[in-house]
Amino acid sequence: MEPFLNAAMILISIALIAVILLQIRGEGSGAFGAAQSTFRVRRGVELLFFRFTILLIVVFVVVAILSARFSDI
Repeated sequence: MEPFLNAAMILISIALIAVILLQIRGEGSGAFGAAQSTFRVRRGVELLFFRFTILLIVVFVVVAILSARFSDI
């Protein structure tokens, strides 16, 4: 089961990196973490990416805990 969990963590981390980079590219800001002075509401695809990022983070943490639990160390 451990090889499956390791492969799942790799795939989830690649997907998480891709979703985060798509969010940064969609921002329109040139620097990492550039703050905007106005409050914006997420709508449409931006909201979908935001929720998908949260889902991937939760799944990644669960898989990491399971991987630690089932490791043979």
